[in-house]
Amino acid sequence: MIDYTQGAGVQYHIGVNEEEIGSYVFLTGDPGRVEEVAKYLQDAHFVQRNREYVTYTGFLDGTKVSVVSTGIGGPSTAIAIEELVRCKVHTFLRLGTCGGMALDVKGGDLCIASGAIRAEGCSREYAPIEFPAVPDFSVLQAQVQSAQKLSLRFHVGVAHCKDSFYGQHEPLKSPVGKRLAENWQAYCALGTICSEMESSTLFIVASALHVRAGAMFMAIANQEREKQGLSNPQDHNLHPMFSCAVETMKALIAEDKKREA
Repeated sequence: MIDYTQGAGVQYHIGVNEEEIGSYVFLTGDPGRVEEVAKYLQDAHFVQRNREYVTYTGFLDGTKVSVVSTGIGGPSTAIAIEELVRCKVHTFLRLGTCGGMALDVKGGDLCIASGAIRAEGCSREYAPIEFPAVPDFSVLQAQVQSAQKLSLRFHVGVAHCKDSFYGQHEPLKSPVGKRLAENWQAYCALGTICSEMESSTLFIVASALHVRAGAMFMAIANQEREKQGLSNPQDHNLHPMFSCAVETMKALIAEDKKREA
């Protein structure tokens, strides 16, 4: 592959090298959330900013951990994962927001993805569409146990992962709106818990590169509850999710240390 950095010794898009990154990484979409997540680490410091990619690195229980933003959607997420794996990252935990789909998901609830609908295009560059987008089981298990430990209201299930935000919210504006709406209703009938834009790419790219990954999302609201005339509170407080993510990563680090002892 061409060295587009012309010998700079850093990854082309994220702009960091292996020494600047921990082997465990929190992924956020919004660059503005990186510093907020980094406050949960010890001795966290700013590393780099390039395009949509902002990186901070600190420590959890003595282990180097980083927080990296990916921007919105699959392609930029895949680029981040590819370049971070080249920096020897082996564990990814995505923290994002979502819209609820199942009627029992309310704003402020945590959604933990046990799988994802591949309604996006990027993952098809890594695996045939028949291959399922699922998280690493140890990461999934640690997320559930952490949510239980913190007594959070949470849901575990399949997430809908899409490329078009407005294709979800205003499907009938699209020339293919009828198909979008029909698919959406099928996903709801199948018990899909939420909709977001990165999980299936994360899971498939992680599978292709043989690293582990998991994803959790804070539900902001639920358009299906709105349609049914049910209460539909909005909640934009992401700190309960951040706390759960940190507990999850601590548990994974502790288990890895125990296995390596």
